Amino acid sequence: MFVSEQGNDENPGTKGAPVKTLQHAVGLAASGRGGGEAPTRRVYACGGAFEEAITLPAGVDLWGGRLCDGGEWSYGWSFDGPNQLTTIAPPVGVPLRVLQGEDTSTVFGVRVVATDGSAIDDKSSIAMILSQGAKAIVRSSEIIAGDGKDGEAGEDAPSVRAHDGVMGNEGANACTAEFTPGALPVVTVCDDGTESIGGYGGYGGIESGGDGSSGQPAPMENDEDWGRAGSGAGSAPCKDGEAGKQGLDGGRADGAVGVGHLGIDGWIGVRGEDGKRGGVGQGGGGGGGSKSRGDTGACPMGGAQGGAAGGSGGSGGCGGRGGRGGGYGGASIGIVALQGSALTVEASKVLAGTGGRGGVGGTGQPGGYGQSGEHGGHTLVMGMWEGCRGGWGGNGGRGGDAGGGLGGPSFGIASVGASVALALDATVLPGTPGEGGLAGNAAPDDKRGSGEAGQATFWYRFDAPDPESPR
Repeated sequence: MFVSEQGNDENPGTKGAPVKTLQHAVGLAASGRGGGEAPTRRVYACGGAFEEAITLPAGVDLWGGRLCDGGEWSYGWSFDGPNQLTTIAPPVGVPLRVLQGEDTSTVFGVRVVATDGSAIDDKSSIAMILSQGAKAIVRSSEIIAGDGKDGEAGEDAPSVRAHDGVMGNEGANACTAEFTPGALPVVTVCDDGTESIGGYGGYGGIESGGDGSSGQPAPMENDEDWGRAGSGAGSAPCKDGEAGKQGLDGGRADGAVGVGHLGIDGWIGVRGEDGKRGGVGQGGGGGGGSKSRGDTGACPMGGAQGGAAGGSGGSGGCGGRGGRGGGYGGASIGIVALQGSALTVEASKVLAGTGGRGGVGGTGQPGGYGQSGEHGGHTLVMGMWEGCRGGWGGNGGRGGDAGGGLGGPSFGIASVGASVALALDATVLPGTPGEGGLAGNAAPDDKRGSGEAGQATFWYRFDAPDPESPR
């Protein structure tokens, strides 16, 4: 089958009547012109430029670089310099794919040029892919990858604070009931289902008051009595509840590490780790309840006799959300050879470009504020002790800043479980790898949480996936 920029896809693809597009010529070569004609399995292309991506079935050869002026179809590339190579340079997509099969496809006299970000992820640039089990010989050709694009920045968590806590309830006044119940707790319910609960206020009694309850959730370590309940009155007045502990900050997540992996669509990198959610603030402890009878005061006879109740603690603020990890930078790879494929490169150049920078990680959300506990109940009787106040709820922890994405690699050839043979006259060169992305909120010289830089080598062999490992 013959193909020329001046051809017409309505033509039969002969020397005198070539077709116009490479892919149409490839299809005719693989299936035949019809009328019982056997497939020719070979395409001859003029030394022009074709802005189309090509899929080459197994056993179909592509012979480019023909000098077609005057209908000669001779090898103009060998006499007129490299500009006479057949150039395959689509505006989007991987320019050349070779499909699986028993037969070998030869690519001869062709310049394959990938645009920046030509792969399906719109970030990596890959000039040629051998599908699993494909066989190809690249001879007297140039395979040139473009540059990988920079990874996208990770999404920032909301800049407004997470939900604040709720103010505690006030304790009931003395002499309003025979047994004065303590103030009910308040609850913060966060969007991830976590809760912060202010402690109950202690009851008001006649001879003694009840203890409040501690704020929740209780911290793992509580050496400073965070959120502890206030004690009820006895021989001494009641005590206020203690403030709740602030939720833990999410900290800074790790940057992306590794080299990524190869698949049918090319190279897939590694995002930075997402930031962790900040911890919910502990609720304040409930205030202790008081008593009505003492040396200098008591409720009037004939009425309710209960002492003033304790106020409940305020609930804590919600923890902030973490930022999203930075995206990986795109790779630049001349040829990708997948599992079971066989690639031979002779008298050719395979060149990679620059890998993209990893994306910066997203920033975390500020935690919500804890709210105050409320007063204990009051008394109008001189000398009678009042109920005690609930403690403040702790602030929610700040959401974690996310890690930076992996820098894009630059490989002349990248293979996984494939056979690759490079002749002595083959030139295979990498370009420059991309830098890893910074963590969210990091200064330019602060590399903690940054993604790793990409790698650069003329040929990188990826580990084949373990068939026994879970998918």
